[in-house]
Amino acid sequence: QVRLVASGGGLVQPGGSLRLSCAASGIISSINTMGWYRQAPGKQRELVAAITNAGLTNYEDSVKGRFTISRDNAKNTVYLQMNSLKPEDTAVYYCNLRNNWYGNNRDYWGQGTQVTVSS
Repeated sequence: QVRLVASGGGLVQPGGSLRLSCAASGIISSINTMGWYRQAPGKQRELVAAITNAGLTNYEDSVKGRFTISRDNAKNTVYLQMNSLKPEDTAVYYCNLRNNWYGNNRDYWGQGTQVTVSS
């Protein structure tokens, strides 16, 4: 029904930058949230940043001021600009689409892309 394809991960040195992209296709509700989650080994998956169809954003505290989430509704694509990267940002990053239909939410996930911050 919904496909999410993420790209942009890689290896970067501390202080560097990466830009993640995720394109969604299929049936997408006009009322939706797109976002990025990450999971490091031994840690719970956590929300990094999210953005609603109306542009409201939410960030995990540790990335505030460093990461910026944006979206292009015409392309059904969400971006995550990551600046001033730190080793603790190392994780698999997953793109998420949350459709809202008649008050009910349904989540879809991308394949995950590895971000490694290391010198």
